[in-house]
Amino acid sequence: MRKEVGCVSAEERDEIQILFERRNGLNELAKILTPENEELYERLIKDMGVTSTRFQNWWDRMAGKYQWESTPDGNWEIDFNDGRIYLVTTE
Repeated sequence: MRKEVGCVSAEERDEIQILFERRNGLNELAKILTPENEELYERLIKDMGVTSTRFQNWWDRMAGKYQWESTPDGNWEIDFNDGRIYLVTTE
């Protein structure tokens, strides 16, 4: 089930979109990079950790600011076209 629970500003939407795209790009890079290139591999792992933390912090910050509805088995998704936030559950 997908239920609209809120909306964020254009600036907030842009912030999470940048983090989302960066996280996806790093995940794709991780698929082709091998640990043999130790320096680059270590930088990738560090950047993945920082980006994932910033990504989660954004969701935590926005959830606190806007008080979105949540459920233990659900997660939020954003529509990057209009900044609407949806609660997605398995029901």
